[in-house]
Amino acid sequence: MQTINAIVFICIVALVIIEMESNILSRCNAVGHENYIILYYNLCCSSFFILSTFSTMGRRESLSEEQEGEDLGMHNSSGGRKHVLLFTVTRAGSSFVGEFFNQLGENMFYLYEPLYHVGFVAKDANATVLAGIYLDILQGLFLCDFSPLEKFILPPPQDHVTPALFRRQSSLSLCDEPVCSPVVKGVSERFPCVNRRCGPLNLTLASESCLSKQYHAIKTVRVRQLDTLQPLLEDPRLDVRVIQLVRDPRAIFASRMVAFALGPKNEKGLNEFIENCDRMRMAAELGLSQPRWLRSRYMLVRYEDIARDPLQKAEEMYRFAGIPFSRQIIKSILRSALTNHTYNGIYSTMKNSAQQAEKWRSKLPFKVAQVVQNVCGPTMKLFGYRLVDDEITLIDKSISLLEEKEFL
Repeated sequence: MQTINAIVFICIVALVIIEMESNILSRCNAVGHENYIILYYNLCCSSFFILSTFSTMGRRESLSEEQEGEDLGMHNSSGGRKHVLLFTVTRAGSSFVGEFFNQLGENMFYLYEPLYHVGFVAKDANATVLAGIYLDILQGLFLCDFSPLEKFILPPPQDHVTPALFRRQSSLSLCDEPVCSPVVKGVSERFPCVNRRCGPLNLTLASESCLSKQYHAIKTVRVRQLDTLQPLLEDPRLDVRVIQLVRDPRAIFASRMVAFALGPKNEKGLNEFIENCDRMRMAAELGLSQPRWLRSRYMLVRYEDIARDPLQKAEEMYRFAGIPFSRQIIKSILRSALTNHTYNGIYSTMKNSAQQAEKWRSKLPFKVAQVVQNVCGPTMKLFGYRLVDDEITLIDKSISLLEEKEFL
């Protein structure tokens, strides 16, 4: 009976959504492109979550307790494709760690921070609306559909062609043929790629390239709460694994001081940092509790552990994601993670990882470290980061600030 009631409710909500869409489309020209997008998601987002919730309830009612305990991957229809979401916060080392997947080669389709574009169009949207937008875009991209993302790229793509995709050059898949189309004379400098110059990005070709690859990976720092991803992980068309990357909050703060001029007196920036600290902890607490929808689909890794042993951690992440770990990968990681060569810039992906992990200790003032420890204490305890009581301990790199800890 509950299932029947749920189905009836879904049908009613669906009819309401259809009516809303009709009204919205008639108002599109009046409110403009950006406002239309925000209006559409404001009206539809709540309904989307309701539908997802009731759909999940319906599926779970039809399963026995034994079936519910099985790995969700046994029931997906992803066609053998594997999907990896690298989930973290700003300045936690995700550009560097993302290269572990980007370097896989011709069978990997990797995207660097595609959710970046949402911030400009939906900057006034509330957290619920943003969560719905992010979910819609991630789902589309894992299915090789760029149309949800196109709504947020400015200026809007023309015939699915854009010169404005954020950090296009950080994706090898978007810089290889046939996606890398010939440059337009006189404007090639606007579209840099790895070791070549490409013309504007044809998203149709990008979609075709995506469909031809078995492994898909996306890195993002913009998803605020892990639980908002539940519909994505329960989508039977996908086989999504979430890797949450965390880092010592003191190191994150030191990096943000350099990248964003963040300091203890910057109240707005400090509040955002505290929020990110809490987000890391709450997401990890949820992931480590292993609810059914995350069972066998969540992994927690510390940046410092990756920096100490990139090859071992890369192999662990690949094994978790169901991706073969080959000699080709080892060579790529040796070139990317262990090189002594460092590119300049706050989004550098080529670093000496062992040195980089400890670099912040000689640059962060002790008083600032104390502030971070005070506001991020519970987070640091959960992840196994030792507190320092004096400046000598802080700057003495022979003293490890990392507890040996396994996250099951």
